[in-house]
Amino acid sequence: MMTGSSLRAEGITAGYGRSLVLRDLDLSLPASGICAIVGANACGKSTLLRCLARLLRPDRGQVLLDGRSLRDIPTRELARRLGLLPQSPTAPDGITVADLVGYGRHPHQGILSRWSAADDRAVAAALEATGSADLADRSVDELSGGQRQRAWIAMALAQDTDILLLDEPTTFLDIAHQIEVLDLLVDLARERGTRIVMVLHDLNLAARYADHLIAMREGRVEAAGAAAEVLTEAMIERVFELRSRVIADPTTGKPMMLPLGRHGTA
Repeated sequence: MMTGSSLRAEGITAGYGRSLVLRDLDLSLPASGICAIVGANACGKSTLLRCLARLLRPDRGQVLLDGRSLRDIPTRELARRLGLLPQSPTAPDGITVADLVGYGRHPHQGILSRWSAADDRAVAAALEATGSADLADRSVDELSGGQRQRAWIAMALAQDTDILLLDEPTTFLDIAHQIEVLDLLVDLARERGTRIVMVLHDLNLAARYADHLIAMREGRVEAAGAAAEVLTEAMIERVFELRSRVIADPTTGKPMMLPLGRHGTA
Protein backbone atom coordinates (compact mmCIF):
# COMPACT_ATOMS: atom_id res chain seq x y z
CA MET A 1 0.00 0.00 0.00
CA MET A 2 1.25 3.45 -0.88
CA THR A 3 1.58 6.04 1.82
CA GLY A 4 1.75 9.79 1.94
CA SER A 5 -0.28 10.58 -1.18
CA SER A 6 -1.48 14.19 -1.26
CA LEU A 7 -5.11 14.96 -2.07
CA ARG A 8 -6.31 18.52 -2.45
CA ALA A 9 -9.04 20.57 -4.07
CA GLU A 10 -8.31 23.84 -5.84
CA GLY A 11 -11.06 26.37 -6.48
CA ILE A 12 -13.82 23.79 -6.83
CA THR A 13 -17.26 24.98 -7.90
CA ALA A 14 -19.68 22.09 -8.32
CA GLY A 15 -23.33 21.15 -8.11
CA TYR A 16 -26.20 19.48 -9.89
CA GLY A 17 -27.63 21.13 -12.99
CA ARG A 18 -28.07 24.81 -12.27
CA SER A 19 -27.93 24.32 -8.51
CA LEU A 20 -24.43 25.07 -7.23
CA VAL A 21 -23.42 23.43 -3.96
CA LEU A 22 -19.66 24.07 -3.69
CA ARG A 23 -18.31 27.53 -4.41
CA ASP A 24 -14.59 28.21 -5.03
CA LEU A 25 -13.61 25.65 -2.40
CA ASP A 26 -9.94 25.14 -1.56
CA LEU A 27 -8.91 22.23 0.64
CA SER A 28 -5.78 20.26 1.47
CA LEU A 29 -6.35 16.98 3.28
CA PRO A 30 -3.90 15.86 5.96
CA ALA A 31 -1.28 13.30 4.96
CA SER A 32 -2.26 10.74 7.58
CA GLY A 33 -4.83 9.76 10.18
CA ILE A 34 -8.57 10.36 10.24
CA CYS A 35 -10.27 13.46 8.87
CA ALA A 36 -13.96 14.16 9.57
CA ILE A 37 -16.07 16.57 7.53
CA VAL A 38 -18.93 18.16 9.48
CA GLY A 39 -21.58 20.76 8.77
CA ALA A 40 -25.30 21.40 8.53
CA ASN A 41 -27.51 19.53 6.08
CA ALA A 42 -27.08 20.60 2.44
CA CYS A 43 -23.82 22.45 3.13
CA GLY A 44 -21.92 20.37 0.55
CA LYS A 45 -20.28 17.58 2.56
CA SER A 46 -21.38 14.68 0.37
CA THR A 47 -20.90 16.73 -2.80
CA LEU A 48 -17.30 17.40 -1.76
CA LEU A 49 -16.72 13.70 -1.16
CA ARG A 50 -18.16 12.89 -4.60
CA CYS A 51 -15.76 15.38 -6.19
CA LEU A 52 -12.82 13.91 -4.28
CA ALA A 53 -13.81 10.45 -5.57
CA ARG A 54 -14.32 11.71 -9.17
CA LEU A 55 -17.98 10.73 -9.12
CA LEU A 56 -18.87 14.36 -9.76
CA ARG A 57 -16.87 16.58 -12.09
CA PRO A 58 -16.49 20.18 -10.87
CA ASP A 59 -17.79 22.97 -13.07
CA ARG A 60 -14.62 24.88 -12.22
CA GLY A 61 -11.42 24.01 -10.40
CA GLN A 62 -9.86 20.60 -9.96
CA VAL A 63 -8.97 17.85 -7.51
CA LEU A 64 -5.31 16.83 -7.45
CA LEU A 65 -3.84 13.52 -6.32
CA ASP A 66 -0.07 13.83 -5.91
CA GLY A 67 -0.21 16.89 -8.14
CA ARG A 68 -2.16 15.15 -10.94
CA SER A 69 -5.67 16.15 -11.81
CA LEU A 70 -8.14 13.32 -11.21
CA ARG A 71 -9.36 13.94 -14.76
CA ASP A 72 -6.01 12.71 -16.08
CA ILE A 73 -5.73 9.53 -14.00
CA PRO A 74 -6.97 6.31 -15.67
CA THR A 75 -9.98 4.81 -13.90
CA ARG A 76 -8.31 1.55 -12.90
CA GLU A 77 -5.26 3.36 -11.54
CA LEU A 78 -7.44 5.74 -9.53
CA ALA A 79 -9.42 2.80 -8.09
CA ARG A 80 -6.17 1.28 -6.84
CA ARG A 81 -5.29 4.48 -5.02
CA LEU A 82 -8.57 5.86 -3.72
CA GLY A 83 -11.61 4.01 -2.39
CA LEU A 84 -15.13 5.24 -1.65
CA LEU A 85 -17.86 3.81 0.56
CA PRO A 86 -21.06 5.76 -0.24
CA GLN A 87 -24.10 6.21 1.95
CA SER A 88 -26.34 3.16 2.28
CA PRO A 89 -24.64 0.91 -0.31
CA THR A 90 -26.67 -2.01 -1.63
CA ALA A 91 -25.46 -5.54 -2.31
CA PRO A 92 -26.90 -8.13 -4.74
CA ASP A 93 -29.47 -10.41 -3.12
CA GLY A 94 -27.97 -13.46 -1.46
CA ILE A 95 -24.32 -12.47 -1.89
CA THR A 96 -21.97 -13.75 0.80
CA VAL A 97 -19.62 -11.51 2.74
CA ALA A 98 -16.56 -13.14 1.15
CA ASP A 99 -17.89 -12.52 -2.37
CA LEU A 100 -18.78 -8.93 -1.51
CA VAL A 101 -15.28 -8.30 -0.18
CA GLY A 102 -13.87 -9.92 -3.31
CA TYR A 103 -15.42 -7.13 -5.39
CA GLY A 104 -12.76 -4.87 -3.93
CA ARG A 105 -10.12 -6.75 -5.92
CA HIS A 106 -11.54 -5.83 -9.34
CA PRO A 107 -9.27 -2.78 -9.85
CA HIS A 108 -6.24 -5.07 -9.47
CA GLN A 109 -7.31 -7.47 -12.21
CA GLY A 110 -6.68 -6.87 -15.88
CA ILE A 111 -8.92 -7.93 -18.73
CA LEU A 112 -7.20 -11.30 -19.07
CA SER A 113 -6.02 -11.86 -15.50
CA ARG A 114 -7.65 -14.39 -13.20
CA TRP A 115 -8.23 -14.52 -9.48
CA SER A 116 -4.87 -15.07 -7.80
CA ALA A 117 -3.34 -16.09 -4.50
CA ALA A 118 -2.62 -12.40 -3.89
CA ASP A 119 -6.35 -11.69 -4.20
CA ASP A 120 -7.09 -14.45 -1.68
CA ARG A 121 -4.59 -12.94 0.74
CA ALA A 122 -6.01 -9.44 0.33
CA VAL A 123 -9.58 -10.63 1.00
CA ALA A 124 -8.48 -12.68 4.03
CA ALA A 125 -6.53 -9.72 5.42
CA ALA A 126 -9.49 -7.37 4.95
CA LEU A 127 -11.86 -9.80 6.68
CA GLU A 128 -9.41 -10.23 9.53
CA ALA A 129 -8.78 -6.49 9.91
CA THR A 130 -12.51 -5.80 10.20
CA GLY A 131 -13.26 -8.74 12.47
CA SER A 132 -15.44 -10.25 9.77
CA ALA A 133 -13.66 -13.54 9.09
CA ASP A 134 -16.35 -15.52 10.92
CA LEU A 135 -18.98 -13.88 8.68
CA ALA A 136 -17.32 -14.84 5.38
CA ASP A 137 -19.86 -17.51 4.38
CA ARG A 138 -22.94 -15.66 5.61
CA SER A 139 -25.30 -13.75 3.37
CA VAL A 140 -25.00 -9.98 3.67
CA ASP A 141 -28.80 -9.87 3.92
CA GLU A 142 -28.65 -11.75 7.25
CA LEU A 143 -26.25 -9.39 9.01
CA SER A 144 -26.93 -6.78 11.64
CA GLY A 145 -26.31 -3.13 10.78
CA GLY A 146 -22.87 -3.10 12.40
CA GLN A 147 -21.84 -6.40 10.79
CA ARG A 148 -23.01 -5.23 7.39
CA GLN A 149 -21.05 -2.00 7.66
CA ARG A 150 -17.93 -3.95 8.65
CA ALA A 151 -18.39 -6.11 5.55
CA TRP A 152 -18.59 -3.04 3.31
CA ILE A 153 -15.50 -1.56 4.93
CA ALA A 154 -13.72 -4.88 4.38
CA MET A 155 -14.60 -4.64 0.68
CA ALA A 156 -13.10 -1.15 0.55
CA LEU A 157 -9.98 -2.40 2.35
CA ALA A 158 -9.55 -5.28 -0.10
CA GLN A 159 -9.28 -2.59 -2.75
CA ASP A 160 -5.97 -1.82 -0.98
CA THR A 161 -5.95 1.95 -1.39
CA ASP A 162 -3.99 4.54 0.53
CA ILE A 163 -7.05 6.79 0.92
CA LEU A 164 -10.54 5.67 1.95
CA LEU A 165 -13.50 8.05 1.64
CA LEU A 166 -16.63 7.23 3.66
CA ASP A 167 -19.94 9.07 3.41
CA GLU A 168 -21.70 8.90 6.79
CA PRO A 169 -20.50 5.39 7.73
CA THR A 170 -22.51 5.44 10.98
CA THR A 171 -25.89 6.48 9.52
CA PHE A 172 -28.80 4.25 10.63
CA LEU A 173 -26.61 2.47 13.21
CA ASP A 174 -27.42 2.46 16.91
CA ILE A 175 -24.85 4.00 19.24
CA ALA A 176 -23.12 0.69 20.03
CA HIS A 177 -22.63 -0.09 16.34
CA GLN A 178 -21.51 3.49 15.66
CA ILE A 179 -18.73 3.11 18.23
CA GLU A 180 -17.85 -0.32 16.82
CA VAL A 181 -17.41 1.09 13.32
CA LEU A 182 -15.46 4.17 14.46
CA ASP A 183 -13.16 2.09 16.65
CA LEU A 184 -12.50 -0.09 13.60
CA LEU A 185 -11.58 2.94 11.49
CA VAL A 186 -9.12 4.10 14.15
CA ASP A 187 -7.52 0.65 14.10
CA LEU A 188 -7.21 0.76 10.31
CA ALA A 189 -5.62 4.20 10.38
CA ARG A 190 -3.12 3.22 13.07
CA GLU A 191 -2.28 -0.35 12.08
CA ARG A 192 -2.59 -0.31 8.28
CA GLY A 193 -1.81 3.34 7.66
CA THR A 194 -5.08 3.84 5.78
CA ARG A 195 -5.96 7.51 5.48
CA ILE A 196 -9.63 7.93 6.38
CA VAL A 197 -11.77 10.86 5.18
CA MET A 198 -15.37 10.61 6.38
CA VAL A 199 -18.53 12.69 6.59
CA LEU A 200 -20.09 12.58 10.06
CA HIS A 201 -23.19 14.22 11.52
CA ASP A 202 -22.37 13.74 15.21
CA LEU A 203 -20.01 16.53 16.25
CA ASN A 204 -18.94 14.85 19.47
CA LEU A 205 -18.05 11.58 17.75
CA ALA A 206 -16.19 13.53 15.07
CA ALA A 207 -14.20 15.41 17.72
CA ARG A 208 -13.46 12.22 19.63
CA TYR A 209 -12.34 10.05 16.73
CA ALA A 210 -10.87 12.40 14.12
CA ASP A 211 -7.33 13.78 14.08
CA HIS A 212 -8.46 16.61 11.80
CA LEU A 213 -11.85 18.32 11.43
CA ILE A 214 -13.22 20.24 8.45
CA ALA A 215 -16.33 22.34 9.12
CA MET A 216 -18.31 23.39 6.06
CA ARG A 217 -20.87 26.15 5.60
CA GLU A 218 -22.76 27.04 2.43
CA GLY A 219 -20.40 25.20 0.11
CA ARG A 220 -17.16 26.47 1.57
CA VAL A 221 -14.69 25.45 4.28
CA GLU A 222 -15.49 27.46 7.39
CA ALA A 223 -12.73 26.03 9.59
CA ALA A 224 -10.15 23.24 9.46
CA GLY A 225 -7.65 21.86 11.95
CA ALA A 226 -7.49 19.90 15.19
CA ALA A 227 -10.74 19.40 17.08
CA ALA A 228 -9.75 21.89 19.78
CA GLU A 229 -9.28 24.57 17.11
CA VAL A 230 -12.43 23.85 15.11
CA LEU A 231 -15.09 22.77 17.61
CA THR A 232 -15.74 26.08 19.32
CA GLU A 233 -18.97 27.71 20.46
CA ALA A 234 -18.52 30.47 17.88
CA MET A 235 -17.99 27.97 15.04
CA ILE A 236 -21.03 25.92 16.06
CA GLU A 237 -23.20 29.03 16.05
CA ARG A 238 -21.92 30.10 12.62
CA VAL A 239 -22.20 26.69 10.99
CA PHE A 240 -25.26 25.22 12.70
CA GLU A 241 -27.00 28.37 14.01
CA LEU A 242 -27.03 26.68 17.39
CA ARG A 243 -26.10 28.06 20.79
CA SER A 244 -23.97 25.63 22.75
CA ARG A 245 -21.37 25.12 25.41
CA VAL A 246 -18.13 23.35 24.62
CA ILE A 247 -16.45 21.51 27.48
CA ALA A 248 -13.67 18.96 27.77
CA ASP A 249 -14.74 15.38 27.19
CA PRO A 250 -14.14 13.71 30.58
CA THR A 251 -12.88 10.55 28.83
CA THR A 252 -10.59 11.93 26.13
CA GLY A 253 -10.03 15.59 27.02
CA LYS A 254 -11.17 16.56 23.52
CA PRO A 255 -13.88 19.18 23.05
CA MET A 256 -17.47 18.07 23.60
CA MET A 257 -20.48 20.09 22.49
CA LEU A 258 -23.54 20.56 24.71
CA PRO A 259 -26.47 22.09 22.77
CA LEU A 260 -28.50 24.70 24.60
CA GLY A 261 -31.55 25.14 22.41
CA ARG A 262 -34.36 27.55 23.26
CA HIS A 263 -34.78 26.09 26.73
CA GLY A 264 -31.07 25.81 27.49
CA THR A 265 -29.50 27.86 30.22
CA ALA A 266 -26.43 30.02 29.97
